Amino acid sequence: MQLMGLKSLVKVKKYRSYRGSEGLVASDLLKREFKAQAPNQKWVTDVTEFKVKGQKLFLSPVMDLYNGEILAYQINRRPEFRMVSTMLEQALSG
Repeated sequence: MQLMGLKSLVKVKKYRSYRGSEGLVASDLLKREFKAQAPNQKWVTDVTEFKVKGQKLFLSPVMDLYNGEILAYQINRRPEFRMVSTMLEQALSG
């Protein structure tokens, strides 16, 4: 290939974790109103993946929409239900 001046092109594939809609879509209970008039009226949560020193970690916080305070959180190496349930137990007891 080198003698003939030919080159190989390798296309790098981007990682895409989104697979479209899977399972049921939750109803929009907040109706996109992300402010609360008093503490403990509206809590939100999510599981977020990030890397620290090449290692994947999953963060599950619960936040009060009144003031943006993080009420509880859990970090785990795998996105397990136990991580989320422990975080919710902490938030409800605190």
